[in-house]
Amino acid sequence: MKELLSPAGNMKSLRAAIFGGADAVYVGMKEFSARKFAHNFTREEIIEAIRLCHLYGVRLYVALNTMIKDCEVDSFLELVDFLYLNGVDAFIIQDFGMIALLLEMYEDIEIHASTQFNNSNIQTINFLKELGVKRVVLARELTLNEIKQIDVDIELEVFIHGALCISYSGNCLFSSMLGSRSANRGECTGCCRLPYELYHKEKKVKTGYLLSTKELNTCSRFEELLTSNIMSFKIEGRMKSPEYVYFITKFYRNIIDGKGYTDQDIETLKILFHREFTLGNLFQEQLMNCKSPNHVGLKIGKVIGFKKDKIKIELDRTLYQEDGIRFSKSGKGMIVNFLYNKNDLLVNHSENICYVKNQVGLDVLDDVYLTSSKHLSDELLNYSLRKVFITMKFTAYIGQKSRLTVSDGVHSITCYGEVCEEAKSSPISKERIKQQLCKLGNTIYEVHHFEDDIQEQLFISIGGLNRLRRECLEKLEEVRCSFERKGKRKVYFPILNVQCTKYDTIIVDNEQELLESLHYARVYVRDILLFQQYKTYPNIYFIEKENYFNQKSINRCLVHEYQSVNGSISDYSFNIGNIYSVYYLLKYGYSCVTLSVELTDQEVSSLIQKFYQRFCFYPNIEVVCLDRVELMLIKGNILDLIEGQEYQLVDFKKRSYPIYFDGRNTHIDHYKLLVRNIDERCNKRYHYKYLK
Repeated sequence: MKELLSPAGNMKSLRAAIFGGADAVYVGMKEFSARKFAHNFTREEIIEAIRLCHLYGVRLYVALNTMIKDCEVDSFLELVDFLYLNGVDAFIIQDFGMIALLLEMYEDIEIHASTQFNNSNIQTINFLKELGVKRVVLARELTLNEIKQIDVDIELEVFIHGALCISYSGNCLFSSMLGSRSANRGECTGCCRLPYELYHKEKKVKTGYLLSTKELNTCSRFEELLTSNIMSFKIEGRMKSPEYVYFITKFYRNIIDGKGYTDQDIETLKILFHREFTLGNLFQEQLMNCKSPNHVGLKIGKVIGFKKDKIKIELDRTLYQEDGIRFSKSGKGMIVNFLYNKNDLLVNHSENICYVKNQVGLDVLDDVYLTSSKHLSDELLNYSLRKVFITMKFTAYIGQKSRLTVSDGVHSITCYGEVCEEAKSSPISKERIKQQLCKLGNTIYEVHHFEDDIQEQLFISIGGLNRLRRECLEKLEEVRCSFERKGKRKVYFPILNVQCTKYDTIIVDNEQELLESLHYARVYVRDILLFQQYKTYPNIYFIEKENYFNQKSINRCLVHEYQSVNGSISDYSFNIGNIYSVYYLLKYGYSCVTLSVELTDQEVSSLIQKFYQRFCFYPNIEVVCLDRVELMLIKGNILDLIEGQEYQLVDFKKRSYPIYFDGRNTHIDHYKLLVRNIDERCNKRYHYKYLK
């Protein structure tokens, strides 16, 4: 069965998703959410949310999809236990250590690997399957053809609508390195939505919002997704409004149910949120909107005149008071608090020539776009409540207790009423019985089919029928909201046969650098031909190419993505921030683990000591001590760079970031070096060209 999965940032949005027709809803808590700035749910609210979802037959997933640091592990595990015991259906998790630990702690826990895990190749997906993960949220970089090649017995979830990250998820350190607000910890500041200038050999070649993407919208080719091996269709939007959540859920519900969509639906989408639309990497369509990072809206008219105090607009469609509008050329926007007709009279709405106050100082003729509509929002939030269809069968014979069976198609409840008597005067009619039992008022239920087996000349009290109906529905509600949990089990951590080292390692870029660095414990090379030439040296390692969909790993390499390996080393892109992530990587065959560059020196030292205290041996880890951190890894050549040549991306503060295209991916490096000197039990990694 295909699943429509909707977002909810608060209880109001949760109800909107349910009543819009979602099969499942994903939410975040106040802690450990990759959307930290959404309202998110308190513990009291999540209990209410679980019951509400289950009452309507909707599954509820909680996204705890941030990198977990050691100081947070205890509170993270306590929160998971609370949610598990209260019936959450699944957990969406990024942190590898927490995934591996929870799968050992709970026999019946359901884990979905977050898109932040960077599920972009078959090796990673196989690795997660072997761990026991139930579902992977695929990277938004995969094409539909690549997804169809995934022959792994695991559920596949794909984003079908909403905001796009330009970097591979989990591989963006821009916000973290610039302002200490980590995207891997839910604190992204949106560096991709800022203006930049692109330089090549000191010549400016581009300017604009060069990293800003359009909004994903797959409706025009959704039939192809429906017939694929994708199980869950996910809508982005935990920061969006309840009316947006309701409409976008209803929009895709209609498509899935074969009802399609109209031109009016597309216009509504543009009013609710629109950065221009793209079919995304799924269908290999261009992603970028370098003109504007903001909600564009729907064009509704044009400015045909302006004065210091008022703007004259010719409308193509109705404009209401309290609507939000934006002028496209200037980018200025406003709320229409006062709307005047051509006779200069205040009006509630206008359909042709109108005037608005010039509160933004507009001084050019311009196109007018509608960016918000209170009228539309009120209309969307006035939705009908979702109903659960049930069947009823009522049986009644003189001298026997009446019997009512209620079924929702999955659960069946039978309750018994009072003993039926023979009517002395006026027997109750079948129509009256049906009318009384089907009187469901403001409950969530609606009788889809009613059947009776009733002896004639019966007397049954109306009060007895009411009590029987209430008892059946209460028991049905109880069983719909019930769940079973097997509880926790003991986890054992044997000491691993991994020799702790304290070496220096180095990255080199050419043969001369390699020859000068052979005294290092490990020498990492990017060039496969160079590696093949010197692979007889046991200390030469290959830096595996990043994000190849179906590549085979070679022995002795620094790997960029999770996969089953034997003796390789994980890179800092694994986002390792706690002792459990280190332990399980070593357990599953990695010879050394590189820690996240987002850890402070103190956190690195603390991790090493805590690891020893917990597992009774020192881990074999590596720390980047001298290099330019890669801030973004981007699929494709989004800026039309010449392969192999280095460019500079300059921000509004005139900071200059090296950027280059390697033939497959675009890389953006930090404008300054990461320099650290950690005297701990770890391997220290340097980059040759920065040592000189």
